[in-house]
Amino acid sequence: MTEKGIYQSMDYSIKQKINEDIQKQYLKNQGHDYDMDLLFKVVSNTRKLLTLDLIEKEHSAKESLEIIDVLSSDTEKLIGTEKSREYILSLSSLRTLLFGTLDAIMEGDPASDSYSEVALCYPGFYAITNYRIGHVLYQLGEKTLGRLVTEDAHRKTGIDINPGASIGDHFFIDHGTGIVIGETAVIKDHVKLYQGVTLGALSLSKGKLLKGLKRHPTIESHVTIYSNASIFGGDTIIGEHTTIGANVYLTNSVNPYSIVFLGKEGIRQIPKVEDKHH
Repeated sequence: MTEKGIYQSMDYSIKQKINEDIQKQYLKNQGHDYDMDLLFKVVSNTRKLLTLDLIEKEHSAKESLEIIDVLSSDTEKLIGTEKSREYILSLSSLRTLLFGTLDAIMEGDPASDSYSEVALCYPGFYAITNYRIGHVLYQLGEKTLGRLVTEDAHRKTGIDINPGASIGDHFFIDHGTGIVIGETAVIKDHVKLYQGVTLGALSLSKGKLLKGLKRHPTIESHVTIYSNASIFGGDTIIGEHTTIGANVYLTNSVNPYSIVFLGKEGIRQIPKVEDKHH
C-alpha cells in the first residue's frame, strides 16, 4: 500500500494528530514558537464559556468565573497581558453575536428544535464560533493564531472563513460544506449563506501586489445566497434584501431588492418589487 493509501485508511483521530504535528513543525520552522495545546485550550474554554448555559442545564456563576480566570491566565501566556485583557473584554460582544446567529438559525431553519441542538450539532455554528474567536485574535495582531483557529473549523466542517473577514450580526450558514469567505470580504447583518458559496478574489495574478487591498465582495444586509453561487471582486457589492440563486457566477454589483438567478439564457437580474413595501 502507498503512503497515501496508508494515510487514507487511518482513523480520523490519528490523522488529526498527524496534521497537528505537521502544523507544529511548520510553525517552528517559520520561527513561530506557539503553544498549540495552549491555543486550543483557550479556544475550547472560550467556546464553553460562550455557550455554557446551552450545553449544561445546571451551571453556576461560579463556574463561569472560574473559566474566565483560566482564560485570563492562559491568554496572558499566549499573547501577553495587554492583548489578554482585550481578549477577555471582547467575550461579552462575542456572546451577543453568537446568540444573534442562534436566533437566525432558530428562525430560519425548520429542522432546528432548540438552541442546545444548534450549539452542539450545527457545523455552521461551529465554524462561525471559531471565526468569531479567530477574528478577535486577528484584530489583536495575532493573524497566525487567528488562522489556526479558523483552519481548525475548516478541517472539521469544510467551511473556510478567513479571520480577517468582517461579518455582522445574525449571520446564518445553512449546511455549509464548501463555503469560502476571503480575508477582505464584508458581510453585513442578517445574511444567510448555503453550502458551496464562494466570496472570493477576482484575480490573484498580481499576487502580493494585492496585499492590503480589498479583494473580496461586500454583501449588504438581509441577503440570501443559495448553494454554489460564486461572487468575486473587491468592488462587487450585493445590495440589501437581494436573493442570489444557486450556481450563479458574479463579478459585478447587484442592485438592492433584486433576484439574481441562472436562466436558460444565462444569469438574469430582476427587481424584487414586492419587498420594497414591507
